[in-house]
Amino acid sequence: MLRFLVRRIIGAVVILFLLSIVAFLLFFGVPRDPALLMCGKTCNPDSIANIHHVLGLDKPITEQYWIFLHNLVLGSSQFAQGPCPAPCFGYSYHTNEQVWGTLKDRLPTTVSLTLGAAVCFLLVGLGTGLLAAWRRGTLVDKAATAGSMVIGSLQIYFLGPLALALLVYQTHWFDKPGYTPITQNPVSWFSGLIIPWVVLSTIFAAQYTRMARSSMIEQLQEEHVRTARAKGMSRQYVFFRYAWRGSLIPIVTIFGIDLGSLFGGAIITEFTFGLPGLGNLAVQAVNFSDLPLLLGVMLFSASMILLFNIVVDATYAFIDPRVRLS
Repeated sequence: MLRFLVRRIIGAVVILFLLSIVAFLLFFGVPRDPALLMCGKTCNPDSIANIHHVLGLDKPITEQYWIFLHNLVLGSSQFAQGPCPAPCFGYSYHTNEQVWGTLKDRLPTTVSLTLGAAVCFLLVGLGTGLLAAWRRGTLVDKAATAGSMVIGSLQIYFLGPLALALLVYQTHWFDKPGYTPITQNPVSWFSGLIIPWVVLSTIFAAQYTRMARSSMIEQLQEEHVRTARAKGMSRQYVFFRYAWRGSLIPIVTIFGIDLGSLFGGAIITEFTFGLPGLGNLAVQAVNFSDLPLLLGVMLFSASMILLFNIVVDATYAFIDPRVRLS
């Protein structure tokens, strides 16, 4: 297990290194100059040159990238705004604030949205999928399959405004979505996120319903399951004792990828409901050509995806005894 984790962590570091290079190259390939966005209406060639010098944009791209890596690992005191401890992504071009501090401020919103939605779509999706597999071929199975296909074809940018129009502005059943720290007011935290949770979990629940159903039906055809039934074990016991654990492997794989992606920022959901999370921050970074902020969001999101992939792979051995990590 230890060798496996060390090997995966080294691979994750290499992937993050390559991603940072690609982001640098893409940023400098975009024709927009961040200095033009910062100097305002009194912009002139001298002002642009001064901003380039302050931001270090007048240096060769290789030198800029080396400075970025050095600051990320060791921190830096070279910034005019003050020292920047590791992990130092620098200061935002737009807000002049530390990128790492901005990420930490936005993270609770994304974590609240992600965990709440994950609980909802796992309970609904897995429960419906297992029920469909248990009642395979019946009206319940057909209704669950058809419903998941219809709902799964919808998109958040359609369901989000529709939920706002029906549940908030017309019926006034729910409060307008927003984020309040749970430590400040738990009731406001819950009421402000319930619609984003429902909308986001609806899309994912449809996917997990189909996946849980097909995975469970496949497991019920396995030889060890048929052997258990032949020995006289009840259908309920075999269903939950043998087939259930085996069916979790593909579900855990997709769940790890989905959870990592959502932790990196549910861009469409946060933008639709105006939630100040990492996804909304990514849109802001692109709009203002904010390289430090863009790199910070991208590397943090990639780190979450890689981290949850490692956790998922390590979880396989606990779910299925036949899986061994080497």
